Amino acid sequence: MDTINATQEEEHIKALEGKEAVEKIKELTKKADTCFFITNIKTGLPVSARPMSTQQVDDEGNLWFLSVKDSDHNKEIASDPFVHLFYQASAHSGFVNIYGIAEISYDKAKIDELWDPIAKVWFQGGKDDPLISVIKVNPLKGYYWDNKHGNVVAFIKMAASLVTGKTMDDSIEGTLEV
Repeated sequence: MDTINATQEEEHIKALEGKEAVEKIKELTKKADTCFFITNIKTGLPVSARPMSTQQVDDEGNLWFLSVKDSDHNKEIASDPFVHLFYQASAHSGFVNIYGIAEISYDKAKIDELWDPIAKVWFQGGKDDPLISVIKVNPLKGYYWDNKHGNVVAFIKMAASLVTGKTMDDSIEGTLEV
């Protein structure tokens, strides 16, 4: 056990699996709204990163995005489907790191399901824009860092820690296995 965790009364490591992992992914990605979507992981250096907005996390934990079909990231996914997603909900909490396999589709029903009117900024033809595609990311592994009781309680514990000299970190972290 490391010295930081050895000086704390509360447990700070919690691995999540199955439905519990999916719920944590949904919670943190909803708070973060966007992620750094990283491609070209195995086939090229440097990796390619761009911000993307998550449209949905389904009940199996798959993450869904709308994308331009001839974009660089779609081309990179076609040659290397491994992707890495990094989310940050706030400056001090709600971090999640997801490694997965991406696939591209043109499923009209899924486009309709994921459609948000703000997407018209990128797809002027709306749901029927010929450039629209869907990216599905099937998560293989993940890791999260958050706080247990919200930012206010975390701040209070940090302040109390400074006064008492006792470590009172409110963080929680662990692996995510969907």
